[in-house]
Amino acid sequence: MVTVNQQRVPRKRTYLMCSPEHFAVEYAINPWMDVTTPVDAELAVKQWDRLRETLVELGHEVHLLTPEAGLPDMVFAANGAFVVDGTVYGARFKHEQRTAEAAAHRAFYESQGWRFIAPGETNEGEGDFAYLPEAYGGLVLAGHGFRTELAAHAEAQEALARPVVSLRLVDPRFYHLDVALASIDDGNIAYYPGAFSSASQRVLAQLFPDAVLADDADALAFGLNLVSDGRNVVLNSDASGLAGKLRAAGYQPVPVELTELKKGGGSVKCCIAELRH
Repeated sequence: MVTVNQQRVPRKRTYLMCSPEHFAVEYAINPWMDVTTPVDAELAVKQWDRLRETLVELGHEVHLLTPEAGLPDMVFAANGAFVVDGTVYGARFKHEQRTAEAAAHRAFYESQGWRFIAPGETNEGEGDFAYLPEAYGGLVLAGHGFRTELAAHAEAQEALARPVVSLRLVDPRFYHLDVALASIDDGNIAYYPGAFSSASQRVLAQLFPDAVLADDADALAFGLNLVSDGRNVVLNSDASGLAGKLRAAGYQPVPVELTELKKGGGSVKCCIAELRH
């Protein structure tokens, strides 16, 4: 078991983000989106800026993707691809409203000289894939059930040459893996069991016996939609209970407010893709 005084060591990360200057809730493609609820566009940008500044202050490098008019969900940069050891497995969005985002991400990665593998199967990047480089020699956890097709898991395994464990999401409120599960360091996770099928819950319990488990309230507050460098865990300020559990496990919670972006069905992790060289 993890002891309270265990020393957690942060590792510098490289991230990709996209400003919400065009963010709005113009359509509803997940249970959190309500076109009748107004978005404070100015506040959305301010909150996003604070999130970006927080990452930089923690010592991380943040690259920026240029937002495009007509693509209000581009702020959710995690969905555009999945990167492991310099190889980029591209996204193929389920909903036509977001389809064009994939090309913007591909253009970015190719301009940077990354090895890009175009997908043949529907998948939404880090929305449904998580990588743990020190778990079992390097393990990919992959969600399916709402956005990403199960066939994409096999495709990702071939593209990235890493074992992929398929996890079935069963609660539409947790439509992406990254709102139900997160890596909190290179070898461990936090997750909400109720988002997964009973079989997937057993798989997670077997693979990660020391995982931090979130309760309903923190999961519904987007607490698991977090980003961690192995010590500092940037998470939604509404998830106070999860913050306490993380602190007890030796991590340093770094709460941020993202009330406006939550209206689009996302929080911290949705805004941040990790670039793993």
